[in-house]
Amino acid sequence: MVLFPSRFPSRSPFLKTAALAAVAALVQGCAQTPASQASASQASASPAPSNATVAAHVSAATKTAGTDLGALLTLCKPAADARPQQAELDRSLTALIDKPAPPPGKAFDNLYFVGADWVSAWAVKTSDGIILIDALNNQVEAAALIEGGMRKLGLDPAQIKYVLVTHGHGDHYGGAPYLAQKYHARVVMSEADWTMTETKLEFATPIWGAPPKRGPRDISVKDGDRLTLGDTTLTLYITPGHTMGTISPVFDVASGKQKHRAMLWGGTGFNFGKDVPRLNSYIAATQRMDTVVSAQKIDVMLSNHSNIDGSQGKLAALRQQPAQPNPFVMGTPVVERALSVMGECAQAQRDRFAMQ
Repeated sequence: MVLFPSRFPSRSPFLKTAALAAVAALVQGCAQTPASQASASQASASPAPSNATVAAHVSAATKTAGTDLGALLTLCKPAADARPQQAELDRSLTALIDKPAPPPGKAFDNLYFVGADWVSAWAVKTSDGIILIDALNNQVEAAALIEGGMRKLGLDPAQIKYVLVTHGHGDHYGGAPYLAQKYHARVVMSEADWTMTETKLEFATPIWGAPPKRGPRDISVKDGDRLTLGDTTLTLYITPGHTMGTISPVFDVASGKQKHRAMLWGGTGFNFGKDVPRLNSYIAATQRMDTVVSAQKIDVMLSNHSNIDGSQGKLAALRQQPAQPNPFVMGTPVVERALSVMGECAQAQRDRFAMQ
């Protein structure tokens, strides 16, 4: 089944959804319990929130993280019960943006890092152009780091056909309007986050570029939609929590003759204040995606922030020894562990908020 058949010319790359989605979900082990049902079930089966339950979730996360997933344990630290004040937000963003950017790099034969120090952008090379995942903070970064980084890596920015925005915060959409206008690329975002950016931004600051304005060629997607360009398809999973429309794409990557299945988790932190239902959605998303990881043998987990996936260190290792086993390949059990750590930390934070 083709999505939006009347809006897009047949000769253009297009989005498509899987036929008989419910049957396919059962066959692939990807069926999802609605977040609201999962949350209600969790609430009835779980003990009342207490310091003991918080400690138990943190302990479980710490044990599961082991020695290789410690970066994720930052999620287990107590989160603020309110979003930062404007002045604090602007100061912290300025400090982060001012950090020197790392060099661009090639993670896989078809996947390239073109990001800043604290926020990532990824270029997926296909046989018919490039899908850019996220667009950094603003036009300046988009020009210097995305366009400039792509050219250093031998990629042509004019080949950007889609800009996939993983969620509606400015560090991911800031450069999208510039790239869309310059290269006639289509901006892709979930309906929930299109609505959020068009109505009331969760974080509004002049430090970020303005959000993209949805035009007739831009695309709103729902859970399970597929973005296909040339020989490459990204399956777009909605993983609510960080925002309610966060997209976590799943796609194939290659390292020499080795093929791997990658997931880019689209939004990680708990920066939305005291919101227990939203944390329940996040928990349900980690549990649902665990079944997807297992069914599809996903063995690469990426992030749109390099402090989460360690991408800068991994790219540096590849630059020094390109022929070594690719450090981005974690193995399916490790990806499953990562989701478990995230889910346990979210449960710890949910219980902290529930006690307040």
